[in-house]
Amino acid sequence: MKRNPIPIDGFRGESTDPDVYKEFDATELYCPKCKQSVPVRKRLLLVLPEGDKYEYLCAYCSESVGTKIDKQQMPLTLIS
Repeated sequence: MKRNPIPIDGFRGESTDPDVYKEFDATELYCPKCKQSVPVRKRLLLVLPEGDKYEYLCAYCSESVGTKIDKQQMPLTLIS
């Protein structure tokens, strides 16, 4: 009789929610100036029609180490 092993944390990798893991936020990225993986701060750069653009900054030297666009759930409507 073959059994499917269950990982120690009890998670089988199956999800009923399709939106699980759709968005991630970085907590640590490689900084070329510090030459190591460092904690990052997230800063809002622009508010765009397709979503908000964020910049990730090194927590130690404030070097820009990446960007991300958070997509809007509902489309924006402009009132003129």
